[in-house]
Amino acid sequence: MNSIIIDKIESLPPLPKTIIEIEEFRQSSEKEAFELLKIIEKDALIVSTLLKVSNSAMFGFRSKVETASKAINLLGINFTISIAIGGTVQNLLKTNLSAYGINSDDFMRASNLATTLTSLWLTKVSFDLKEELVLPALLQEAGKFILADIIDSEGKTEEFKSLLASGKTIAEAEKEAVGMSTSQITAAIFKHWKLSDNLINVIEFVDDIEKCDNKYKESTQILEVIKTICCVTDAMSDENIEKGIAKATEYNLDVKNLEKAIEKLQDRLLDE
Repeated sequence: MNSIIIDKIESLPPLPKTIIEIEEFRQSSEKEAFELLKIIEKDALIVSTLLKVSNSAMFGFRSKVETASKAINLLGINFTISIAIGGTVQNLLKTNLSAYGINSDDFMRASNLATTLTSLWLTKVSFDLKEELVLPALLQEAGKFILADIIDSEGKTEEFKSLLASGKTIAEAEKEAVGMSTSQITAAIFKHWKLSDNLINVIEFVDDIEKCDNKYKESTQILEVIKTICCVTDAMSDENIEKGIAKATEYNLDVKNLEKAIEKLQDRLLDE
């Protein structure tokens, strides 16, 4: 890791106390909704983000969600935790994403689509995998904020866009321009913040699957499929859906339930 990336990561603000409490709660063996509610209600930004996401078309709730308590009941504990941590992390990392041709709202929408698709897909596949991967699906692209900042500050934006226009994948262009890809930098950020090892391990090699430990390979493959379909630059496009399904087929994942999940999410998005 070069010194510029190290300096950027080490200069990040610490996680707020509320997020540290939520992360401790997430790792506890017994989770009660009222305990999570007590933590979340301390942070107005988290409550605001939770209500905004809960009322988006992708969840399709019939009535407006007006309280954090109702949001937790409808979304479930782990989904609520993901939104709380994800929204705060993105706010702490917030920077200009023009190198990728998107803004923070585009990024948040793609991240929320990724989490929703993960939940819809894995609900029919494995409860344990769903519980494990909802949060990393939301957070795995967080390193792009650091990368975009470096690309911009070093005057490499046009070079980076040219690499993408030449047909290189985003990860390939990142490695060529900066020397590291999003998944590596995201893992480094979470190591800096001392988040859970499992969260770090399933994300670190999403852009480099062949280097992934077999223990985490299936989870990392699933994250790569989700990342492909919900690409931050063109989430849920026909082309990216086709690429994601091809990857799922290559990895011998449950393609049938993935396709059903995609169709269900597409139906919800028609209401946007």
